Order: sequence, then structure tokens, then C-alpha cells
Amino acid sequence: MTTKSSKVLIPLLALPLMVGLVLLFQSFGAEKSNSSDDTPIEIAFNPNKTYTLAGESFDLTSFDVLERLEREVLVNAHWTSATTINMKRTGRYFKIMEEILEANGVPTDLKYLAVAESNLEMKASPAGAKGLWQFMSATGREFGLEVSSQVDERLHVEKSTQAFCDKILADKEKFGSWLTAIAAYNMGRGGMIKVLDRQGTANYFEMNLSDETMRYPFRIMAIKEIFEHPVEYGFILDDSDYYNPFDGLSKTIEVNASIPSLSDFAASYNMSYRELKILNPWLREHKLDVKPGKTYGIQVYK
Repeated sequence: MTTKSSKVLIPLLALPLMVGLVLLFQSFGAEKSNSSDDTPIEIAFNPNKTYTLAGESFDLTSFDVLERLEREVLVNAHWTSATTINMKRTGRYFKIMEEILEANGVPTDLKYLAVAESNLEMKASPAGAKGLWQFMSATGREFGLEVSSQVDERLHVEKSTQAFCDKILADKEKFGSWLTAIAAYNMGRGGMIKVLDRQGTANYFEMNLSDETMRYPFRIMAIKEIFEHPVEYGFILDDSDYYNPFDGLSKTIEVNASIPSLSDFAASYNMSYRELKILNPWLREHKLDVKPGKTYGIQVYK
């Protein structure tokens, strides 16, 4: 039988042990919080660097240019999760893009425009733009992409990148500046022509545009800066962290006859229907009708 005095004595004896445990955990917490691994990296915009996009400089002696670029660098640097995922996706797509851009005489750093457009996702915008370069249907067709119920080449990496080159080169020739062409890509060629007529300048930095287009080339510049100097902005990725391109997994099968069932077609190459669609997001239906004389290149596992 336990007496009242023993009930009081046991908690008193346990008190020193409890105090010791509290002090131990406090000491451990203080040591951990002071460790270098947990010290947040201070991210600051450097106004003394030279910032260029497509070979065109951002003149930071202008307070307007400086403040607009600083905003985009800090916003994207602190948007940690999205920026990290976007960096990892570059491993899948950038090599393909760079080869096509370079072959067409387009500055290769315009690959960062695709990051700003789509976060390197094969997605559709609320307005109906699709793919890495976010083409509307009419624009995609204008620049040679097939857009139908079964095939949507806006979602084809190589073909849509070629269409981007054709469009941006046409706008560069029209407006005389890569940055102005980039702004026109965002707001539309017709809108840019009206701006030139009304504001009397072809210099992008002198234009007064919508907030989205005012920010657009600056955001691309900020993405380029962060992706090319990730450690300065607190992003530390190993080579193995980047997503692998599909070309190491797949080969191209030339198809010139209709495929009544894409799921059966996938199974014949030991693939699931989903795997086939991941490798070929431009295939929009469960079948593929091929017109006479037409050939499609479909990616399947090696």
C-alpha cells in the first residue's frame, strides 16, 4: 500500500532528472540553431554586376531598370520550391533546346523564356496556350505545328522549339531588338506595333506597358541569373539532382500507318499507355489516324 508521503516523495525525486533533461534539450537546440547548416543564406541583389539577356544589357544606372530587375531576382530567388523544381527540369529539356536555338541563330539564353512561360511543364494555360513555349492554337499553326484533336505539336519538344525560333526571329527582324521581340512574344505582335506607333520608341526600357509585359523580360533575366549562379542564391544541386532527358531511355519509331489503339501499340513495346503519353505528350487521343504520305516519329523505350 502506497502512503500519501511516498506519493509526494516520488515526484520530488524525479524533479532533478526532469530539469536535467530540459537543460539537455535546450542545449542541443541552441547548438543546432547555431550550426552553419541551418544558417539561412542572405540573398541580396548585386547592382554592380553586368546583366545581359540575348546580348542586350540592362542599364542599372537607371533607377527604374535597377528596381525592376531587383524585384524579379528577389522574388524568384525566394520562391524556393518552384525555382528548385524548374532547375531540376532543365536537365531534361535544355540540351535539346540549346541545339535547336543555336542551329537557328537564336541566342541560347532564350531557353529561359520557356521557364518563364511554362515552368518547363507540358501544360495548358487558362487562355488555351500549350506546351513549353505556350503557343496558342492559331499561332502554332501559323508557324508550322499540327494542332488537331489527335495531334498537338505544341507539346512536341523539338517541333515547338523550332516554331519558337521561327517566331522570335520574325519578331526580331520586325522590331530590331531581342528584348522588344521578347516583349512582343508576351503581349502579341499587334499590340507591340500599336505601342511603337503611340509611344514613338522601339527601346523596350523606354516603353510603358502592362504590368505583365513590363516584368516579363526582367523575369527571364532574373531566371537566367539565378540558374547560372545558383549557389549565390542558396540553390545547391548536384548533377544527379537534375532530371534525365528522355533520349537516354527511348528511341524513335517512324509510323506511316494508322494506329487503332495506342494502348496496344504501347504494350507491343513493353510500355504502359501512360509511359507512351509521357514520352509523346503531343499524342492527344487513344488512337492515331495517319493520312497517306504522312509520317510521325513516336518515342518508345529502347
